Amino acid sequence: MTCSHCVASVTEELEALDGVEAVRVELNAGGTSKVTVSSATPLDADAVRAAIDEAGYSLVTA
Repeated sequence: MTCSHCVASVTEELEALDGVEAVRVELNAGGTSKVTVSSATPLDADAVRAAIDEAGYSLVTA
């Protein structure tokens, strides 16, 4: 992600998932940005990956 529009796109896709209460993005323009998702229930990893893909990005896990 390189800008606030990128952050908004990812946030919007993740917030659409059932159970998501909050999304926080630490933008690292030109590097790997960190996204934290808070949810009321466990999230399906495939659904999270699909939401990020839909926004045009890739999920990288540590």
